[in-house]
Amino acid sequence: MRLPRTRRARVTASLTVLAVLATGSVVIGRTAGSPQTTARPAGTGAPRGAHHRPSRPAIVPRTAWHAESVSTAPAARYAPAVRAAVIHHTSTPNDYDCASVPGTLRGLYAGHAHGRHWDDIGYNFLVDACGTIYEGRAGGVDRAVIGAHTKGFNEGTVGIAAIGTFPEGTPVPEPMLDAIARLVAWKLDPAGPDPRGTVSLVSTSDESRFPEGTKAALPVVGGHTDGYPTGCPGAALYARLPDISARAARLQRR
Repeated sequence: MRLPRTRRARVTASLTVLAVLATGSVVIGRTAGSPQTTARPAGTGAPRGAHHRPSRPAIVPRTAWHAESVSTAPAARYAPAVRAAVIHHTSTPNDYDCASVPGTLRGLYAGHAHGRHWDDIGYNFLVDACGTIYEGRAGGVDRAVIGAHTKGFNEGTVGIAAIGTFPEGTPVPEPMLDAIARLVAWKLDPAGPDPRGTVSLVSTSDESRFPEGTKAALPVVGGHTDGYPTGCPGAALYARLPDISARAARLQRR
């Protein structure tokens, strides 16, 4: 039986809607005799080869771990952009319950802000074994806040501390690695240096590995030890930096 014209149109429209729901594609401007063009399914993002800024990962704010504030602390300082990530460890015990991390952060804050007179915690972010990311130094998680984490190379870098101690042979939790990679991919400008490469940064301190004013070629995703003479972030975590770099690059679709 041949359906009336109006009913045929309604059936065709219904089938089109079902097809859209099933495939995630939208038919655009299709007319008789013209080729079919479909929109990119939701979630696929930019075309292959285009650099991409991943979405911001979940970040626990300072207020949630009850960060104090030093009344004499100067206003946050900002760099033009984040060009590299410096990975640290906190040199605190590894056998912690993730629920206890806010207390650990308050202890680190006291050591940095008061013990070392940095007026705030030095790291921009901290990541625990469960993969939870915490806001560290004040100034705004989405801005290029200059921290106090790598003498000579604080400007233009983001300091990310893995909560724990990672000497050779120590397992690095997978959730921690994944969270650091996601944070790095989000903080680094996708149009900037490749996370797997190197970047030229100018030392601002003779106490770093490079005299003040020296242009140093440093890893885009490197360890504290790359810019400053220290064992941080530990041999085990340092050995995983190429993996973190590769994951970040994939998230940026490089």
